[in-house]
Amino acid sequence: MAKVNENYLKLPGSYLFSEIGKRAAKFQKENPDAKIIRLGIGDVTRPLPQVCIDAMKRAADEMGKVETFRGYGPEQGYGFLREKIADFNYARRGLKVSPEEIFISDGSKCDCGNIQEIFALDSKIAIGDPVYPVYLDSNVMAGRTGDLQSDGHFAGVTYLPCTAENHFSPQPPAEKVDIIYLCSPNNPTGTVLGKDALKAWVAYAKANDAVILFDAAYAAYITEPDVPRSIYEIDGARDVAIEFRSFSKTAGFTGTRCGYIVIPEGLTGTTSTGERVPFKNLWARRHTTKFNGTSYITQRGAEAIYSDEGQAQIKALVNYYLENARIIRESLSAAGLKTFGGVNAPYIWLKTPDDMPSSWDFFDKLLRTKHIIGTPGAGFGPCGEGYLRLTSFNSRENTIEACERLKTFS
Repeated sequence: MAKVNENYLKLPGSYLFSEIGKRAAKFQKENPDAKIIRLGIGDVTRPLPQVCIDAMKRAADEMGKVETFRGYGPEQGYGFLREKIADFNYARRGLKVSPEEIFISDGSKCDCGNIQEIFALDSKIAIGDPVYPVYLDSNVMAGRTGDLQSDGHFAGVTYLPCTAENHFSPQPPAEKVDIIYLCSPNNPTGTVLGKDALKAWVAYAKANDAVILFDAAYAAYITEPDVPRSIYEIDGARDVAIEFRSFSKTAGFTGTRCGYIVIPEGLTGTTSTGERVPFKNLWARRHTTKFNGTSYITQRGAEAIYSDEGQAQIKALVNYYLENARIIRESLSAAGLKTFGGVNAPYIWLKTPDDMPSSWDFFDKLLRTKHIIGTPGAGFGPCGEGYLRLTSFNSRENTIEACERLKTFS
């Protein structure tokens, strides 16, 4: 008899965004004339940059000719893309990252979910609360946690509260952990970690022989000059940190799928006998076994953003969403609602009204009375209760209309 992986049964019935989709679909079916404005799921709405489209068309034409046709590509990614990433995103910022330390993938979500496979099952994890669900759920599925407790936390996990009181900046725990998930700019709160905060985390990781998994998928949205774009801006981070990046929100690749992970050569972990082993080698083995590589056409599209024209086009794209974020943030503040984030990120973390502390109740009321979809903070963890995440990934017209509707919220 085939047995199931019972770790999956520890998880709530459905993925957060699947539940939102079900509620929205039910409401739309019951109210077919309602114009729903979706500010919940962080999916982009603007077209791909023209340079990417042109590059992918050229690549598609190449695939139609015997002389330039390509089959399986290198699993780690084509050199032309890895070299551009190493140059533009790291070398030009004075950071040491080589093309050989970069692995191209089909997006950060997959990398964030799969990275846990190269760590021992008895590794102790620390995650923020609230947190992007993939970090936690993938570890639950793997069997690295206990059961879900009555307080909404999983046994065996070290939770790092991210609250208004600590400026949504998680503090290193008193106990020892092995794996630390950090995200900056943060999803869902839209806030960032400053240099001092990251220095403290790097020092903690060094002292405890831990590894930081640093999700920098929204680095392109950072506007303030003193906010780190990469954890490798911190001295010593190459010894303790793995970094995730994505083209999804930077260049609109949510439907095209491309991202990458950086694993420094000198980053190692230990075996049960105390031998030091490079994590890069383990990931390379996992990557080449379970992944056949991102398509050539997609990688050519991604490469195109690393041109003067491409950089200008993605800057315009990012600025469009940041302007939406500003409009949402300022409109909500003018309406007497308290917000966080939205300055260095496409997310606004909205405090629910005092008379409605349940984020799911607030979600339902917004959908029912204003026909607006957000993401309930409780879906990101217990510390997310009392908040709602709004995204700036919509048209300017819809963003302004949503803000007009929210001005009269009661």
